[in-house]
Order: sequence, then structure tokens, then C-alpha cells
Amino acid sequence: METHRAADAVVDTLLANGFDTIYGLPGVHNDPLYDAFWRQKNRLRTLHTRHEQGAAYMALGHALATGGEAVFNVVPGPGVLNTTAALSTAYALNARVFCLAGQIPTAAIGRALGVLHEIPDQLGVLRSLTKWAERAASVSEASTLVAEAFRQLRSGRPRPVALEVPMDVLQARGPLGTAAIDLPPVVPPLDEDAIEAAASLLGTATRPLIWVGSGAQEASAHVRALAEALEAPVVSYRTGRGVLDSRHYLSLVQPQAHPLWKTADAVLTIGSHARVPLQSWGVDDDLRLVRVDVDPRSHALIKPPAVAITARAEDALPRLLDRLSRHNRSRPSRRDEMAALSAQWARDSAFLQPQRAFLDVIRQALGEDGIFVDELTQVGFSARVVMPVYRPRTFLSTGYQGTLGYGFQTALGAKAARPNVPVISVTGDGGFMFGVQELATAVQHGLNVVTIVFNNQQYGNVQHMQRELYGGRVIATDLRNPDFVALAHAFGASGYRAETPRALGEAIDRGLASGLPTVIDVPVGELPDVDRFRKLPRVRGAART
Repeated sequence: METHRAADAVVDTLLANGFDTIYGLPGVHNDPLYDAFWRQKNRLRTLHTRHEQGAAYMALGHALATGGEAVFNVVPGPGVLNTTAALSTAYALNARVFCLAGQIPTAAIGRALGVLHEIPDQLGVLRSLTKWAERAASVSEASTLVAEAFRQLRSGRPRPVALEVPMDVLQARGPLGTAAIDLPPVVPPLDEDAIEAAASLLGTATRPLIWVGSGAQEASAHVRALAEALEAPVVSYRTGRGVLDSRHYLSLVQPQAHPLWKTADAVLTIGSHARVPLQSWGVDDDLRLVRVDVDPRSHALIKPPAVAITARAEDALPRLLDRLSRHNRSRPSRRDEMAALSAQWARDSAFLQPQRAFLDVIRQALGEDGIFVDELTQVGFSARVVMPVYRPRTFLSTGYQGTLGYGFQTALGAKAARPNVPVISVTGDGGFMFGVQELATAVQHGLNVVTIVFNNQQYGNVQHMQRELYGGRVIATDLRNPDFVALAHAFGASGYRAETPRALGEAIDRGLASGLPTVIDVPVGELPDVDRFRKLPRVRGAART
């Protein structure tokens, strides 16, 4: 009987599931797997990084920019542990990231023999950061479990998965038929009674609101149609940006919606927990909540809804729109009201003009479809509330996880996945240095990401807190940085320095035209703090915890 290795079965199953890119870093535990990658090099692209975290963050960027799955592979022990910040971020962002991990020989697992890269419970670590994690024990299991990993990625709430394949299993041989498995995802059926109840509740509301998060990214057109049918403002923040084009009169960022929360009588959340308003702005019995979420555990997380629809937004919203026509009341246009609200927001956020001036030139350079990747820096924070976003999956954020240093490396994965659109990463000098070595990866693989380093020679957010809360006792937050322009050139990338928004725009254009990875050093001083918009007061009922 013709046989082949488990490593080849794994790769065949990746290909059978439509996957053509792997992010990784090879090592002795994964040697047979990389040999299998080589054998399929005409069908499978392998992008290797300079650090395991880079491979995982690039997979994250790929998943966020496409809405699809992304796979990374690393050696066990320290290799897996180096990826855990990216895995936790993928978990927080509902990203379809597949960690294909190496493992020590099967007979040595759990015996504390001091085998190379052994840690006490790698599978336990992976299970704490994923929705599903298993270990393959044979050739047939290797293929079957890869297929099951993809089914898990495509079923229910999108979150990372992981599979360990020990080094002895990768080398083992089995029957040729144990490969190329593609399992169908599990999709929750629509509850027609819940759809009808939601249509009735929303259709009879007088001042409805819609809150969108990452779960609405695949339903942009339906969200717009629903908003226009209901004259309901659509509110987004971080992971929901781009679901509704910022130029639409009903599109709002979260702080803008604060005055509307007091008078809303119905709120539809789509793939979003709406944590901030529900926990901080207050709720009462007059606020009726409708939730659309593929994860049933999310429905009553903060406030039990009047109606819960367990479904993907792209499945539920077309049916909801169809039923809404039976119940929907006539409402006057809210265009003038929204224009006044936007004018007020422009006045309220005017103090962010230093950041906005930079963001304006970035927005122009991105065009309609370019991808913006934020970071934990004042320009990144400001972008979440003042930068227009035009398309789904073009504003990538770390979400509630707040992972310093994620942005540049994530942007590389976004560019690898969508090479034909501009990708711009904004970062601080502190965050950029977390993954600066991946400039080598960007140059080697031709990833023309423009990275803008807003350089204030400090961990600025932490230092601001120290000054404000601890009497100016500053410690461990001043930074001595390299010359970022010279550093970029040393890697073979383009490097520029820009001290004004106009100079930044010119540098971005040169960087995008160069075809090379580009670093732009922007020296900045103290920038206005956007934090006031995270602490808006309660406007109704009680706050929830």
C-alpha cells in the first residue's frame, strides 16, 4: 500500500481547505513539516519571520484583513510561548487564527525528562487562549484534526484554534488516503420566531440605535439597509469601524452617540457587546435590547436582551430586513439631527487637531480601500474616534486587549494577504521596537507596508499617567531610541523623517511608490490626551457591571 508522512497529510489538508499561505519559523521539531511545505511550494507560500511572535501577528493581520482563516507554525515550548500575546489578541478580536504547533516526541510528553523545548503543559496553555485545541497522535489523526481545526474556525464564534503535532507523528507514515479532508462548518439555524419578535420591536421603536462590532464586518450592506429603514444611527468603535461608511449621515463613532443613549428606546447590537454604553452610560426598563450574535453566551453577558438571535449577522440581517417591512413605522429623516450632532462632535474633538492633521494626510494616502492599523499611541487612539473609515476590514485595532507592539507586525500580515491595497501602520517608538526585527521579514518578502513612528522618546501613555496620578514621579518610561531612518536603511527598507503633516504626506507617497517597506520617523512632543472620551458619564438608569 502506498503511504505518506503525517507532515504531507497535514499540508494536503491545508490545501484542501483552500489555504495557500503559512507564516512560520522552522526548527528541529517541525523539520518534516517544512519539507512538506517545500514539496508543495508551487501551491503553498511560506513566509518566515525573525521571531515567533512575528509569525503569529502576521497570521492575525491576514485574518483581520480578509475575514478568513490564517495559519502559523512554530516549534514547541519557547516557540509557542513567544506567540501567546498574539494568540490572546486574536482571541479578543474574534480572529480566525490557526496555531499549528510542534511538540516534543509523544513518549516524552508529561514526563519531565528535560527534552529540548519541553514545558509542563503546552496543550493546557493553548487551550486557555483558543476555542479548541488538540494533539494529533497518528497520521490519520493529523489530517482529521487539521480538518476539524478548520471546521472549528468556521463554526460559531470566530476565535483561534490550535493543534499540536509531535515530531515523531510528523515523521510517521500512513495510508495515502488519510489526507485532503474538508469538513463542513456548523451554522446555527435561524429562529424565525426571534426574527419576527425583533422586527416587531425595532419596527415600532421611535428612536432606535444600532451598535456594531467585529461580528458585523461581513454584513455591511445589510447594516446600511437596516439603518436606513429604521432611521437608526449606526455606532462603531475599534472593531466595528468601517461596517458603515463614515461619510453616511447615520454613521457615528462611539462618543458621538453618548447624547443619543438617553432617549433611545431600542438598541440593536450586531456582533458587539456594546460594553461601554451598557456598563457605563446606564440602562433602565425603557431601553429594549435586541442582540444578534453567533455566540449564545454573549446575549445576557451584561444586560439580558428583550430578543436574542443566535446567528451570524450575514445570515440574520437579510431575514430581519424582510420581516421588518411588516412592522416598520414611518419616521422623519434624522439627517439634520445627525448633521448637528456631527458639528457638535467637531467642536468637542477640536482639541485633537494635532493628531487629526496627521490622520488627514494618512486618510488621503490610503484612498478608498487602504488598510489602517492602529497602535497604543495617541495618534492610534485618536484614529478610533476622528478618522473616517470607508470600507469593512480596513481599520485594524487591538480591541480591548490593548496589546502594545502588535501593530507593525500585524500590518505585515495584512499586506501579505491583500498586496494590492496600501497598508499603513501607525505606532509609537516604544511599540515599534517590540517587533522591529520584522523589518528584515518585510524586506525579504517584499511587503510594502508604510510604518509611521510617532516618536516622543518615551512610553508616552504610561509617562502621562505617572505625571498626572503620581505627582510627576517618572520612572522606567524614558526611551533612548536608534535613528529610525538609518535603521530602516540598514535593513534595506526606505526611511524618511517628517516633522509636519505635509512632510508626512509626501513621505507616505514616496514610500508607497518605492515598493519597499518604509519607516517614517515623526518626532512629536506631548499630544492631547483622548482619554476623556472613554469616561463619559451615565445618562440613564443604573450602570451595569
